[in-house]
Amino acid sequence: MTPLRQNYGMSEETTDVGTAIAGELQLMDPDVRASRSLAERLLDPEFIEVGASGRRWTYEEMLAALPELSGGDVDGPRHETSSMTGVVLAPGVVHLTYESVLGGNRARRSSLWRRKHGETAWQMYYHQATPVPAGEGQNRS
Repeated sequence: MTPLRQNYGMSEETTDVGTAIAGELQLMDPDVRASRSLAERLLDPEFIEVGASGRRWTYEEMLAALPELSGGDVDGPRHETSSMTGVVLAPGVVHLTYESVLGGNRARRSSLWRRKHGETAWQMYYHQATPVPAGEGQNRS
């Protein structure tokens, strides 16, 4: 057993990873993407994203663009996720990894979620998407 797990507890770790996964999935929901107030609750004010295009997004830029980005339209294509897993890196920090498909484009994704000391809400602190070349097998490193 790692020192983190000895001091942290497996059930608390499982709960924290589950909460981060739930938040990640909420951020893909068109209703959440269309609501600045809902998205604000899920994104850390220090949020940074490096998108699949290579663009760097800040908190304010992402909140402004989220309703218009792919996956934000109720009638449009939706994010399809696979192999989502998470690990607690330290108390209050969860790392998620998974693959997504949106409109036929596949990406490998990585997110850091954090809960600030003394707070109960988990927020996405960092996200990165890396495009997967066409024809590459799923879930390869």
